[in-house]
Amino acid sequence: MRILQINDLHVAKEGEDSYGVDVRGNFLNMVERLQPMNADLLVINGDLCYRDGEPEIYEWIKEKLATIQAPLAFTSGNHDDPELMAEVFELNGEFKEGELYYRRSVKGHTCLFLDTTHRKVSRQQLDWLEDELENASEKVFLFMHHPPVLAGVPYMDKNHALINRKEVQELIHAFEGEIYVFSGHYHVDKIIQKKNMTVFITPACFFQIDQHEENFKVDHYRIGFREIRWEDCALQSSVHYL
Repeated sequence: MRILQINDLHVAKEGEDSYGVDVRGNFLNMVERLQPMNADLLVINGDLCYRDGEPEIYEWIKEKLATIQAPLAFTSGNHDDPELMAEVFELNGEFKEGELYYRRSVKGHTCLFLDTTHRKVSRQQLDWLEDELENASEKVFLFMHHPPVLAGVPYMDKNHALINRKEVQELIHAFEGEIYVFSGHYHVDKIIQKKNMTVFITPACFFQIDQHEENFKVDHYRIGFREIRWEDCALQSSVHYL
């Protein structure tokens, strides 16, 4: 199994200033890099839009993704509108009571997708996740924009962490197998392991945040994506920078 993950595109409207970063150019470069990689799934893991969910931005992203041959999956982040995403990306079957969450099987592996638009995992999603884990096998791949842990990035931990991360952790730790969580949001490359949960935070397609500063500070402007492989009963995960 081979999954590719990108997140934090922050695509702006045509002509809109995005702190001097050519976010549309970044995304086009990323698509060109991913095209020949022959993945089983490409996950766009939240914050597709620069500030707020906009139909014209989602339509532009959809048009550019048409060159990718791999199946696509999406999660909604805090700069997204899940209802618009469901409409534009034809995910209406996955849109339930105002939220975008669902299950996919990739090469026989369970992949779950959560909606953290409002910086938390809602009660209905927690109940759904509990049911899914009760019926899952020995490992689960979980995709959500916000990581369900603090990550040792002071600015993000203090100001933008998932609000009910402890509730999510309790469900994960109750699972008898391994859960691999793939997130974005923090604009860093980091791995955190806690009990049976390993959280992989993937760099942004915008800029990366300094992992040591208490206040907001850009570390660098290289953009990256994550490659996830499951081969010979082993997980392989690496970040590639453009």
